[in-house]
Amino acid sequence: MFKDPSYQDPASGVEAVPSRRGSIAGTSKGRWERLWPVIACGAGLFSDGYLNNIIGPVNTMLKKIYPDAYAKSDAQANVSSITFAGTVLGMLFFGYTADHFSRKWSLFASTIIIILFAALGTGSYGAGGSPAGLLAALVAYRFFLGVGIGGEYPAGSVGCAESTGELKEGTRNKWFILFTNVQIDLAFFISAIIATIVVIITGEDHLRVAWRVCLGIGIIPPLSLLYLRIKLQEPEAFKRESLAKAKTPWLLVIKYYWFRLSIVSIIWFIYDFSAYSFGIYATSILANLLGDSAPLWKSLAWNILINFFYMPGCLAGAFVADLPSMGPKKTLAVGVVLQGIVGFIMAGCYPWLNKPENVAGFVVVYGVFLALGELGPGDNIGLVASKTCATGIRGQYYGIAAAIGKIGAFSGSYALDSIQKAAGADEIAAGRNPFFVASTLAFLAGALVMLLPHIGQDMIDQEDIKFREYLASHGYDTSKMGLESGSISEVSIEQVPEEKRCASK
Repeated sequence: MFKDPSYQDPASGVEAVPSRRGSIAGTSKGRWERLWPVIACGAGLFSDGYLNNIIGPVNTMLKKIYPDAYAKSDAQANVSSITFAGTVLGMLFFGYTADHFSRKWSLFASTIIIILFAALGTGSYGAGGSPAGLLAALVAYRFFLGVGIGGEYPAGSVGCAESTGELKEGTRNKWFILFTNVQIDLAFFISAIIATIVVIITGEDHLRVAWRVCLGIGIIPPLSLLYLRIKLQEPEAFKRESLAKAKTPWLLVIKYYWFRLSIVSIIWFIYDFSAYSFGIYATSILANLLGDSAPLWKSLAWNILINFFYMPGCLAGAFVADLPSMGPKKTLAVGVVLQGIVGFIMAGCYPWLNKPENVAGFVVVYGVFLALGELGPGDNIGLVASKTCATGIRGQYYGIAAAIGKIGAFSGSYALDSIQKAAGADEIAAGRNPFFVASTLAFLAGALVMLLPHIGQDMIDQEDIKFREYLASHGYDTSKMGLESGSISEVSIEQVPEEKRCASK
């Protein structure tokens, strides 16, 4: 069991330990009172998953509706990828506001942005009804939608991680994963089902209605969370360790965390490079396998099965990450290495998989490839990013790592298309080369994981203590940390033996 080492507050000379009121041991809250902030902070990532994944089927519909306008514009790449550009901006901006102002209100602002621009995207309309204008409007709205989605990471996921400190030890990683990455993957699965159902209901002669309905449904998830997010309070760890009212010692922060942040960011880049790029183009890959004569609903239905494979992977990873023999670090490494192995197998078997009669085999093997990615880095990279830094700079640390991950997703969307085009008329090479690239990167990510520290149940508390000690040893006044600056904010001296408190007076 982790026991907080003591430190001496420079303002008062009192030897103290950070309050454990943020933990289950120090709170009288009921289970639901401790759990609902985790849900409210993390579940917004369902919107990220739905709005990112639904654009794949929507892109396919738009291509069928406006074949000429689509072929003569960059809309195919832009509509799919522009959200990632906005998300990078949102992660960096809200990472700063989450640390320097408020976790709660940063999260609330990002939710409002998502609702507004999801609605505008649904109603996209070009001047005079022109297809080019419609596509341009959709691209613009999805950029700003990405800004809102970006806020869900440094404000929502960070708040979720800090809120898990109030949960029972041995379950904290599980609850974090269930309301972050599992929400994204569940949204992937749901979006595939919705796209199929909507196209079957409207028929392929009414795709102009279908794509708007698919996007419009994405307004519902963030709208449903508004009430919970208004009721949110700042996490206890943030109240205690915030640098919102203190000067951030940037040079000390960079010196202390630059290497660790670089490793986390590279791993996230590699994961998103393959996860998002393969996910976005899954519908197109299946359409090619099934042939041009196959109806759209059929390729969308196969896409449901592909997205289903995310679920066993992410759910298994949530429980494995809390096993004492595994933990987030080892689970991440095992998952990403196994994914690389399956990717190489898939590349080798592609000549047989690349046939319409073997589409079932393709989907199953591809699904296992995706599931292992979720069990490892999908579930655990956000957990690693949120727990390997101190609370005072967690929003910016997480935001930078996640932004670099999204840059990987953005580049992967273009890279996959370029890799396939570079193969020319060789359909086998066009299909297998992306898996060679993704699998090689997976082994690199597995090696980089070994450079990360062990992540235990009390990692947030441990990291805050180590960071305070580091700052104090370099002359920084830690008494100004916390939302009640100028005092030993949120610090309890009641756990310190009486003789030590008397000796310090």
